[in-house]
Amino acid sequence: MATSLRRASFTASSSSPTDTDDEGVRGTCEDASICKRFAVSVGYWQDPYIQHLVRLSKERKAPEINRGYFARVHGVSQLIKAFLRKTECNCQILNLGAGMDTTFWRLKDEDLLPSKYFEIDFPMIVTRKLHSIKLKPLLSKPILDLHSEDTLQMDGHMLDSTRYAIIGADLRDIPELEEKLKKCNMNTQLPTLLIAECVLVYMTPEQSTNLLKWAAKRFETAMFINYEQVNMDDRFGQIMIENLRRRQCDLAGVETCKSLESQKERLLSSGWESASAIDMMELYSKLPRAEVSRIESLEFLDEMELLEQLMQHYCLCWATKGGSELGLKEVTY
Repeated sequence: MATSLRRASFTASSSSPTDTDDEGVRGTCEDASICKRFAVSVGYWQDPYIQHLVRLSKERKAPEINRGYFARVHGVSQLIKAFLRKTECNCQILNLGAGMDTTFWRLKDEDLLPSKYFEIDFPMIVTRKLHSIKLKPLLSKPILDLHSEDTLQMDGHMLDSTRYAIIGADLRDIPELEEKLKKCNMNTQLPTLLIAECVLVYMTPEQSTNLLKWAAKRFETAMFINYEQVNMDDRFGQIMIENLRRRQCDLAGVETCKSLESQKERLLSSGWESASAIDMMELYSKLPRAEVSRIESLEFLDEMELLEQLMQHYCLCWATKGGSELGLKEVTY
């Protein structure tokens, strides 16, 4: 971000954390981003920002993949907006393993920004995203326009502004994560929404449980959204696991992805007071009929069974703690 965009300028820090994170897991961020970029290019949903963060794949993505990503983006977005409405945006959002996600910018366009929006991911991914933010005025201007100080704190793995922060950190290292969030003025008294999309499954059950317990303990009023695999004990699930292993990417936490019940139990046993879960085929069946007709007209899907198989192996889970006066437990898809 250049000073010419506004009076704010950047103050560089000398810190340079060492990035020793797993390359296979980082690769999944690239894959998901490219799939979302392709689906947007076909017209599944509107996102004017993703083109500034992610290249367009020359390889066409299968229709069932595109519909799956549409359902994922729609489902997560609906839960985020439900939380924002319940809290009247007097809250904060922590997007864990955010990758090239553009939710911050899209919420600003809809006048639905929380008090502060945090993104956390591997330092190497954060560095790449920061590079794009600095180069692209469409990304940098909203951050600067909302900033109330003369300077922005920034180094290669972190940017902190009044309404948006992006932090390079390892989610498996809770003390480091909390320290960096506090430096960026995380407020544990504010209602807090935490989002994890295909993140916990790459951590061991012990590591993800530690993260879930920390979140339930640290925030008085909170909601957790988790999107990831489910029903992984059957043959289709085993093929998914084998395909990822061939790419040096191990699903370290797959044992918690056995069923919708195991997903809910993981949340409840970690200190969350209520938990819900649906597989993505059920979510797809609940999509507005007009939207389904629109997206199904975009591409011909030869075998509906392929879509059903895929969607039955992903789920959307959400859990709440506190917030009875806000009606958080009433949040549903």
